[in-house]
Amino acid sequence: MQEAIKIAVDAMGGDNAPQEIVKGAVEAVNERKDIHVFLVGRKDAVEPELGKYRYPAGQISVIHAKEVIETAEPPVTAIRKKKQSSIVTGMNMVKQQEADAFVSAGSSGAILVGGQVIVGRIKGVERPPLAPLIPTERGVSLLIDCGANVDARPSHLVQFARMGSIYMEHVVGIKNPRVAIVNIGAEEEKGNALVKETFPLLKACKDIRFTGSIEAREIPHGAADVIVCEAFTGNVILKLYEGVGSTFLGVVKKGLMSILRSKIGALLIKPALKETLKSFDASAYGGAPLLGLKGLVVKTHGSSKAGEVKNSIIQCVTFKQQDINGKIKKNITDSTGGDE
Repeated sequence: MQEAIKIAVDAMGGDNAPQEIVKGAVEAVNERKDIHVFLVGRKDAVEPELGKYRYPAGQISVIHAKEVIETAEPPVTAIRKKKQSSIVTGMNMVKQQEADAFVSAGSSGAILVGGQVIVGRIKGVERPPLAPLIPTERGVSLLIDCGANVDARPSHLVQFARMGSIYMEHVVGIKNPRVAIVNIGAEEEKGNALVKETFPLLKACKDIRFTGSIEAREIPHGAADVIVCEAFTGNVILKLYEGVGSTFLGVVKKGLMSILRSKIGALLIKPALKETLKSFDASAYGGAPLLGLKGLVVKTHGSSKAGEVKNSIIQCVTFKQQDINGKIKKNITDSTGGDE
C-alpha cells in the first residue's frame, strides 16, 4: 500500500478559522484515502470542531501550537518571536520532513517570510513566486507571481516562467504550456523597462514555449497557460479578476430576480448557469503554491471556506506525486550550470 502524503494545515489561519479549516480537512480525508492531515493549532480550539464530524480517525492528527500570528503583525518579527505559532510549527514540520506540505490561509507576509527562512529555497532559485491557478474560457492559467516579489528582476521572471511551465505540465497536465509576459501591447518594443529587458531573455529560453506578450483583456480568454509578471502587476490582476467575477455574479442575480418573467426564466436556466459559473470559481482550484522552496507551501485566501481548504489540501497530492520540487531543482541546476 502506498504511503500516505502528509499535509500540515494551519488550523488557526484565516478569517474562518478554525471552523472552516477543520471542515475542509475532514472533507479532504473523506474524499481521499492517500492523505494524512495534521491540523496545527490550539488543541482547545481545534478538537471541539473536529468532534463535530465523522472521518477516518487515522487520517487526521492535531498538533498543538499555542500561538497565532495575526495578519497585522510585522512578518519578520512574528516569525522570529512566535516560535510556537501554527505557521512556524507547520513549516518546521515540512523542513524536518515530518510533513510533505504546509497549507495556510493565514498572514501572507508571515507565510512568504517563513517559507524562505524556515523551509528554504531550492539551490539556484533567486526568488520563490506565489502562483495561483485562475479560471479562463479554456480552463485555467497560472498567474506567476501574484504577491511575493514586487520588485523583481528579469532573471527572476525567467525563473518564474520555467517553474510555471513545470507546474502546468506536471500538475495540471498541459503539455508544452504557452508562456506569455504581461504587457500593454503585443509589440516586442512595448512595455516598461522590466518587460523590455525580460522579453528577449524569455524568447531565448529553449526549455519553455514563449508566445510573446499578453494584454490583460486576453487573460480571461485563456490566451496563455503561464502568465508571467512581477507581483505588483500580478496582484492587481488577481484582485481585479476576483472583484469583477463577484460583481458580475451579483448583477446577474439581481437582474434575474427583477421581474416575474425573469424569475421564471431564472428557474429554467439555473442548472446550466450554475454549472457554467462553477468553472469560473477560483476557489475550486485550491491555493497558490510558493514555488521554488525545498518543500511545498500553499497559501489560500484569508477568507477561504471549507471547499477551498479541501482543494488546497488535495492539490498537494499531485505536487508530491509528480516530484515538482525535484523537477524544478533539475531545471534550475541545468540552466545555471550548478551555480548558486
